[in-house]
Amino acid sequence: MKILLVAATYQEIEPFIKNYSTKFDTNQWLKIDKNEVKILITGVGMVATAFAMGKAFANEKYDLALNVGIAGSFYRNIKLGQLVEVREDILSELGAEDDEEFISLEQLELGEVEFTASDKIFIKESFRKVTAITVNTVHGNEESISDIRERVNPTIETMEGAAFFYACEETETEALQVRSISNYVEKRNRENWNLPLAVKNLNDWLITGIKAF
Repeated sequence: MKILLVAATYQEIEPFIKNYSTKFDTNQWLKIDKNEVKILITGVGMVATAFAMGKAFANEKYDLALNVGIAGSFYRNIKLGQLVEVREDILSELGAEDDEEFISLEQLELGEVEFTASDKIFIKESFRKVTAITVNTVHGNEESISDIRERVNPTIETMEGAAFFYACEETETEALQVRSISNYVEKRNRENWNLPLAVKNLNDWLITGIKAF
């Protein structure tokens, strides 16, 4: 299987890269058991992700694209460092305001905002299945957090996931997304974050999990 492994930053998958390659090269194919894996570092945000994936898909056809990285959780019954699988991802900011009401792009009949993971290729581990939102500005205000929970009720948020799914949908590429929880969505307080644990747990799984596809 030819797999495109997609992450926003090098740091999120650095242990995986160092485990399989002595020198990181974005053009390099890594032979991992029966699979061939190419790594794509997109940069942070949906614009950078869409652009980078467009370039990648213009030059190659993949059997699977796998998006991994850290995420913030709206729910505290998900532990820091816990891995979740995103089955649905929503562009929650794409739309229009009508005074205090938000109208999504789909309600305006101007396009899609909801995207889903592959129903043909599956992750064997029983990770919690979640709904994500993809945002340009991560939530850190009590009022806006309350508003988005009432309107969408997402489990987690990232800055790339829905753009990743969109690019895969447009190119008819099977797509999966796994995230490791680094923080809770609350008034910004980095002292409550655990980035090292989130990165460790993500890469511990990825190093062996990539072989299972």
